[in-house]
Amino acid sequence: MTKEQVLEIKNNPNYQKLVSTRSKFAWTLTIIILVVYYAFILFIAFSPETLGARVSPDAMMTVGIPVGIAIIVFAFALTGIYVKRANSEFDGLLNDLKSDLESDLEKEMK
Repeated sequence: MTKEQVLEIKNNPNYQKLVSTRSKFAWTLTIIILVVYYAFILFIAFSPETLGARVSPDAMMTVGIPVGIAIIVFAFALTGIYVKRANSEFDGLLNDLKSDLESDLEKEMK
């Protein structure tokens, strides 16, 4: 791939929209999971008795176990949300970019 082709791709509005939309969405999901994870860690640091409390008086499991499992499930859910959007919206934008580039290539060959 030549430098001109790379510049053509980077200057294509569909490419710019794809990169912008995908990056914004990925950063949003990243911030969400980091907030949830660090809130959990801070909760452990500053209020260990809350997460260390038993689920019921005669149970061995503490509140922290289901909360930790919920955070893991939440991370998987966010991954699923990203994959769903990538397969629908981002793939559509990528296909638009490919058709633009293919039509430009066909014009150059004529």
